[in-house]
Amino acid sequence: MPMDLKMGDILEVKKNHPCGSNKFEVTRTGMDFRIKCCGCSHEVWIPRVKLEKRIKKILERKEE
Repeated sequence: MPMDLKMGDILEVKKNHPCGSNKFEVTRTGMDFRIKCCGCSHEVWIPRVKLEKRIKKILERKEE
């Protein structure tokens, strides 16, 4: 069962980005996700399966 992730959610991942931040914002959902580093604003495309394995916790939920 896939995790319920929405655009705008802030995630904490297990490994740090090279800039030192481990917080990412979800900017696109689907089979592949686009996430943006909250430290340096670099955007990364990552498959859903890989992202779900790397999430430590969801820090903020996007309110709709």
